[in-house]
Amino acid sequence: MMENITVEDKGKKGRFVLSEEGKEAGEMTFVWDGENKIVVEHTYVGKEYGGKGYAKQLMKKAVAFARENEVKIVPVCSFVEAMFEKDQSIHDVLA
Repeated sequence: MMENITVEDKGKKGRFVLSEEGKEAGEMTFVWDGENKIVVEHTYVGKEYGGKGYAKQLMKKAVAFARENEVKIVPVCSFVEAMFEKDQSIHDVLA
């Protein structure tokens, strides 16, 4: 089941929000660093949603967002840092 992920971009900061059955299950927060970089600060998935790969889905959405908007990702979140270390295929969006 593909969950719904939306982007909330408020100009200076934003987040990717993953919903399951209309409820917020997780989020990945970011702040803009200039016009061409986002700093991913935090990834959170509710305990009741653990083990479903939701954090990875949020990461995929962040990478897609970066590619679509021609921006780079600065990983501050430890999960995002680990994902960049493991997956060479997403280094095109690494700042």
